[in-house]
Amino acid sequence: MFPKDKIASIELGRVIAMVAIIALHCQMFLTYFQYDGTPWFGYIFNQLTRFAVPLFFIISGFLIQPKLTQDPIGTLKSYSKPLIRIWLIWSVISLVMPFNLGVVAEHGYLAERTGYWNYLAQAPLNSLLEGGLVHLWFIPALVIAVAVLAYLVKWDKTFLIFPTSIALYYYGVFAGSYQIITDLDAPFFTRNGPFFATLMVAIGFTIRELELRWRATTALAVTFLGMAIHFIEAYYLHGFGQIFNMNDFLMGTALWATGCFMWLLAKPNLGNHPLVFTLAKRILPVYVSHLLIVIVMMNVSGILGVTAGLKDLIVFTGTLLITYALVVGLEKTPLKHLLFR
Repeated sequence: MFPKDKIASIELGRVIAMVAIIALHCQMFLTYFQYDGTPWFGYIFNQLTRFAVPLFFIISGFLIQPKLTQDPIGTLKSYSKPLIRIWLIWSVISLVMPFNLGVVAEHGYLAERTGYWNYLAQAPLNSLLEGGLVHLWFIPALVIAVAVLAYLVKWDKTFLIFPTSIALYYYGVFAGSYQIITDLDAPFFTRNGPFFATLMVAIGFTIRELELRWRATTALAVTFLGMAIHFIEAYYLHGFGQIFNMNDFLMGTALWATGCFMWLLAKPNLGNHPLVFTLAKRILPVYVSHLLIVIVMMNVSGILGVTAGLKDLIVFTGTLLITYALVVGLEKTPLKHLLFR
């Protein structure tokens, strides 16, 4: 039986985006398929996954719009509390779990952890906006973005949503990937906080509010246009020293993710299968836990001495299977309500 309050294609999009994020964090194809000593295949693969997190933000804005419009502050509180709890708990787990078993074996647990804690302490504000492990930045960014929209709705200033979010986005790009050209300073890594998330959430919010729909062909055209702009920017910046695979968000990324979402919206029955809904309901638990499993699998591949394609296969496949099994297992324990929403 399919959930009546969910759009199948959006649930499928969430599943695909999660797989793309796991593949990104597995750092695949970076040690082979090189051209003139540069792993261009890996760089391109890395950037091809960059639609995923923006898509998550857009979906979040789309889903929260009705409640946020009706009761902005109440919705902000009820939406944020479980997310902040999850962020805190998984941050603590990430802070205490050793990442390098070789260092633990040679120098001890405290030596390995102290090095990581000191690294985080070098940029305390940035670390606060990320949490105990880098991928957790998504949660504070989402909460901040929803807060910006909630207060603008509360103050009856919805006309400021796009000017504000676009200004934040442009600053985030110019002080982020384009910083190598602009020399703009930022108080923290601009991927974190409000700079990119606010526009993505605002796009989803507005699509739902205005009941916007595009033809599938139009959405695909926008998708490929945005992706092309993103890749052209990445290649251009690479010439200035901004390494090709180090771009989270560029000018074209917002257009790319918007096209993806509108295409999914144009195909509402795509993915209308029980398996999709089963996988989709575990996306947040998989997201918060998967990078720890990536780290474990990296250690396993190191112990086994495997490299190149076999390493990628072991790390990626192992992360997918073990993370999902971990989530399903934890759901059967009293920890479910503590660790997950």
